[in-house]
Amino acid sequence: MNRQQLVAQIQAKRSYLCVGLDTDIEKIPAHLRHRPDAVVAFNKAIIDATKDACVSYKINTAFYESMGIKGWEAMEETLHYIPDTHFKIADAKRGDIGNTSAQYAKTFFEILPFDAVTVAPYMGEDSVRPFLEYPDKVTIVLGLTSNKGSNDFQQLLVEETEDKNLVPNIIGGNRPKALYEKVLERVANWGTPDNLMFVVGATKAFELENIRSIIPDHFLLVPGVGFQGGSLADVSRYGLNKDCGLLVNASRAIIYAAEHEDFAIEAKAIAEQYQVEMSSYLPA
Repeated sequence: MNRQQLVAQIQAKRSYLCVGLDTDIEKIPAHLRHRPDAVVAFNKAIIDATKDACVSYKINTAFYESMGIKGWEAMEETLHYIPDTHFKIADAKRGDIGNTSAQYAKTFFEILPFDAVTVAPYMGEDSVRPFLEYPDKVTIVLGLTSNKGSNDFQQLLVEETEDKNLVPNIIGGNRPKALYEKVLERVANWGTPDNLMFVVGATKAFELENIRSIIPDHFLLVPGVGFQGGSLADVSRYGLNKDCGLLVNASRAIIYAAEHEDFAIEAKAIAEQYQVEMSSYLPA
């Protein structure tokens, strides 16, 4: 699914909800845990319950990799169960030297038919470039994350020297920029709004207005609404653009909405609540 198809789905459903399938076998309802296909059975029930209210699913690969080969098989079966009408994200946070990144890109864009994969930009353009070489695929680069540790590096104030090196800004001068701002500026030039998205945490909604001044046209993947305390209203107010430009991810708030056998009914209700609220923020 490319950007144009994603925008069409958002307009048709009046939703920019992404459901995160961060499935932890220790947290799924007890009546499923004894089944050999517990994770897949749970995921299928969640997908069936939420597919009409969302436009995307995000599979956090760590929850599947931790189960070894059975986890990879569960991830692949889940991926193939997601309808082609939905944007499929591998939340894998890959990024390495070029030939290694090329293998990661092959994994998630050829072997596993994801539409997008999350990538860490710390190693620079050659670590991201292999993902961008795939037509009609999207590379989602970490921009400003919502975890406490984002203060360690992402929000360091830096300035750019004549040789384009970034150095810490210690005193005065022009307005210093945060490192994440420089990341957004540089990475945006490596691709286009068609093949690049950025991760911006929902708890950083106060930064979204500034972020939109740097990357007005790109889609943003926004985790952190729900259990992490992010505000959908604030994210929408400051983050929406002419094509919507947002995929707001909710994971635990939806998939673990209930622990009883009717868990999927509760998941459906929460997803629909998000959709209704999102519809109110979209232009008529």
